[in-house]
Amino acid sequence: MIEEISKEIVLLLMEEHQMDMSEALKALYTSDTYSRLIDLDTGLYAQSTAYVYEYLEKELVTGKMM
Repeated sequence: MIEEISKEIVLLLMEEHQMDMSEALKALYTSDTYSRLIDLDTGLYAQSTAYVYEYLEKELVTGKMM
């Protein structure tokens, strides 16, 4: 699940923010959102891609998680 969500988020970042693949991967993998996504205790991995992407979008804008 985590891999699929990550892949879909990278594609969304590329499409919606005109990032190239390396920029999108860096944005995801260096984010607090990703840290929480891979932490099984948070349960974030069980949410929809749109839900996780919303967290990442907010983090990119504000610099912190919601």
